[in-house]
Amino acid sequence: MFRVSPVTLVDSHCHLDLDQFDADRDEVMAQARAAGVGLIVNPGIDLPHCRRAIELADANEELYVAVGIHPNSADQFDDHTLADLRHLAAHPKVVAIGEIGLDFYWNKVAATVQQDAFVRQLDLAAELGLPVIIHSRDANDAVADVLRTWVHSAAFQHSRLAQRPYAGVLHAYSGGLALAEEAYDWNFVLSLGGPVTFRNAHALHALLPALRLDRLMLETDAPYLTPHPYRGQRNTPGYVALVCEQIAKLRGLTAAQVAAQTSVTALRFYGLEDRFGVDFSTHHAAVFP
Repeated sequence: MFRVSPVTLVDSHCHLDLDQFDADRDEVMAQARAAGVGLIVNPGIDLPHCRRAIELADANEELYVAVGIHPNSADQFDDHTLADLRHLAAHPKVVAIGEIGLDFYWNKVAATVQQDAFVRQLDLAAELGLPVIIHSRDANDAVADVLRTWVHSAAFQHSRLAQRPYAGVLHAYSGGLALAEEAYDWNFVLSLGGPVTFRNAHALHALLPALRLDRLMLETDAPYLTPHPYRGQRNTPGYVALVCEQIAKLRGLTAAQVAAQTSVTALRFYGLEDRFGVDFSTHHAAVFP
């Protein structure tokens, strides 16, 4: 059977590099460990934050990093930025490219500029063989169009990334069942965070039983999207346990079962099975069918 040690829970998407944690970052990480969180992945949003995240990962064993330019920072993207990302991605604690994508909610950056940065970072991920962390806000159709083209391109199909267990994750998933099923065909996973605990998230609650548990990761997106009952306060990685408990309730499983499956998926997604002692010798699909 699967052996997952020392990881119990994985926060697959958390921004510990942001200044909201400057006053008590060590305490926040200690609280996460006490809550059973054994792995945290910190995606970058721009080059300074990518560098800061790598510094923190060097100082904290359980912290890993994704490097990328967030769509709301896409006006900072150019050839030099791409070269810097390629250099940063060579760091041993960098496990993905992200977060990248499209954001039509804030309209901070022109859609054409966002899309150019998105496509070029997808190509970088294929070149480097690293999975992608996708941000999509009010942009699911446009994001799907870009990803659909990318995963069927020769550049992706002949890349090392196409040979990995998973190619990418739709972070803070906000789509429906049709998009989820297409994402599975792209060899993507989905991640869910605080919104699944919101009392008024009726559509998400109805969708969850239809989603594949073996293609699901947990996240907080801390300091944002704080789960109930702490909504409105700063989110922290330890609160991923609340996300796990709510998913277990909606799926009729125990929290331990959801933690085990989502942790295995996250470790495979980020290529960290060996570092965290996951044994696939007897099973290599899912803990639960």
